[in-house]
Amino acid sequence: MKLAIIPARGGSKRIARKNIRPFAGRPVIAYSVEAALGSRCFDHVIVSTDDDEIADIARACGAEVPFTRPAALSDDHTVLADVIVHAIEWFEGRGQPVQAACCVFATAPFVSAAAIRQGADALAGGKSFAIAVTSF
Repeated sequence: MKLAIIPARGGSKRIARKNIRPFAGRPVIAYSVEAALGSRCFDHVIVSTDDDEIADIARACGAEVPFTRPAALSDDHTVLADVIVHAIEWFEGRGQPVQAACCVFATAPFVSAAAIRQGADALAGGKSFAIAVTSF
């Protein structure tokens, strides 16, 4: 299975509720969900969150929220890799092996389905990971 994981915890400190704040009229997380779904690269597009409101908005945007992220993975010192591993292990613990996982940040409103497909194509050549970058 190919999995898109969008991490979105509720307790952001610098910008409160940043994952669901309006951006151009929509919750910012909606853009990441839309790009991941639109890429057609994944069997599941999930949001890993500890927050009921974020979960509801993510579902309304078309993402799955199959679990509530544990509090131990939802504080200011949580390492992103641990969040991704948790999601992968959650699926694998239910007999759904994960072949590939992609982290799409909830606060990346300019990510596009085409860019995600381009990353997937780069991996098709036998690479183990890809990361998107752009000029600024």
